[in-house]
Amino acid sequence: MVENVDWLDADEVRTWRALHAVLVVLPAALDAQLQRDAGLTYLEYYVLAGLTDAQSGRRRLSELAILTNAELSRISHLVARLEKRGLVERHTDPDDARATNAVLTEAGRAKIEEAAPGHVAMVRELVFDRLGDTGRQGLKNASSSIVAALSASDLPLAPSIRKALRETR
Repeated sequence: MVENVDWLDADEVRTWRALHAVLVVLPAALDAQLQRDAGLTYLEYYVLAGLTDAQSGRRRLSELAILTNAELSRISHLVARLEKRGLVERHTDPDDARATNAVLTEAGRAKIEEAAPGHVAMVRELVFDRLGDTGRQGLKNASSSIVAALSASDLPLAPSIRKALRETR
């Protein structure tokens, strides 16, 4: 056994296992709801939402990769599939010909507007309705503390991940 390790006590183990279950199961549950109700995967939804959040309805693929914590190649393939469905278009970035922008189409905007109410209802049902005001504030504080610890760590996190952490504060 390794010496000088501050092992988790029984309550910490239960807390960690509960958090781990949330990290694994919640995205799968949200993915299932989105696929069932809107024909979108969780990742597709968040790419479309990322485009919706951009005032211009466009973002570089590299920005979408950061936003979704996905590899650039995965985002490129995903955007190509969304383009085939008419939900986005790809254009060369006018400021940097080496970069590609994803641009939300009207059909893409309609799709995210169709999907959002069911997704928000599921998030509310699975997370916020269970917490109440005190629990919601506790979750926000705990999440913010974890994000701050991750940001301050000397872990070899990719610059894109560090940028995403900064953007959550």
